[in-house]
Amino acid sequence: MNNNPEWLSAGWPHIWLPYAQMKTASQPIPVVGAHGARLKLADGRELIDGVASWWTVAHGYNHPHIRKTVAKQLETLPHVMLGGLAHEQAFTLAKRLADMLPRDLSRVFFSDSGSVAVEVALKMAIQYWINKGERGRTKIVAFRHGYHGDTFATMAICDPDEGMHSLFKGVLAEQLIVDLPRDTATTRALDTLLERERRSIAAVIVEPLVQGAGGMKFHEPEVLARVAESARRNGHIFILDEIFTGFGRTGTMFALEQADLIPDIVCLGKALTGGTAPLAATVASERVFDAFLSDDPARALMHGPTFMGNALACAAANASLDLFEREPRIREIKRIEARLRSGLEPARGLPGVRDVRVKGAIGVIELDNLDRDGLRRRFVEEGVWIRPFGNIVYTTPPFVISEEDLTSLTAAMVKVVQDAG
Repeated sequence: MNNNPEWLSAGWPHIWLPYAQMKTASQPIPVVGAHGARLKLADGRELIDGVASWWTVAHGYNHPHIRKTVAKQLETLPHVMLGGLAHEQAFTLAKRLADMLPRDLSRVFFSDSGSVAVEVALKMAIQYWINKGERGRTKIVAFRHGYHGDTFATMAICDPDEGMHSLFKGVLAEQLIVDLPRDTATTRALDTLLERERRSIAAVIVEPLVQGAGGMKFHEPEVLARVAESARRNGHIFILDEIFTGFGRTGTMFALEQADLIPDIVCLGKALTGGTAPLAATVASERVFDAFLSDDPARALMHGPTFMGNALACAAANASLDLFEREPRIREIKRIEARLRSGLEPARGLPGVRDVRVKGAIGVIELDNLDRDGLRRRFVEEGVWIRPFGNIVYTTPPFVISEEDLTSLTAAMVKVVQDAG
């Protein structure tokens, strides 16, 4: 018997879901409410959310401070265009972000998704060189296992094997994808490329410490520092994609802090609003910004998403930053990290398990192979929402998750992986 709500059945013939083959896709699980780290289902059950709605819900669902702030903004000014007009939430948020980031990262451009934030960063980098009179510097250097978005420019800098390059070959721009400099050989290869292609490269982009959607692959701060040093030595714009890692996920407010470096451009999103509304930001250094200052209108950055700096989204982001300031989020992330290490360790050595790794509030069990759909169903049966992809089962829980729910989450991950083996 189908107990799904009427709105799901009525809308199912018309919806197009993300990352789904619609010919064989099952109807998704209807959610009617959420609080803390839990999702309330239409049938009355609750699931512990182990992925924080694609890594966004930092403070848990329906946090009263964010809800109250957004409600107040809704009553006064839900939205106004930033083209020639201004509102308090966007300008306040821009200053707060600049104050949080390392010195010189001081110019904030708002957009409404991580992919667009990266697109804007690439556009800034290429136009920087055009404005400097070097029109040939259009190539972007990125790294294998990286993921930077689903738009055409960002697909071109994702991993060429795991990403969507092959499907759109001939349409995507040909970029330079190399290995992270983890050892002498790969470090030398990166240095050689950046020097050889010096006059054609506009920027180097990397996800700091964790390559998220490319398989939750970790690297040490020293690796990140090598990328930064090589980019700097060869005069390239250095971009950090902190869409996933920003706002505490790796154990510090921003992953760049762990390598003690300052990029030319940083991209932020995901948890920026605490999972409440779409918002992203591309933050540039004064060095980059200054190249766009001119009496010539053609040298301006000609970009402007319709809803950029949306007042409701900026209000949510300001409220989220309030919570990072007022509540012990980084300490909570350290607690989660310790619990993930102890809770997932029993999976090490299970049949089919290749690796178990934890960093900050990220826990990963890597498998030789897996039945994603089958595992998802088993996790729901265990009362948790875990969405495996590639060859990993992972969790990125809300930072406010309780000890009890976190224990249930890790126990379910180990149990389902063990049963599948």
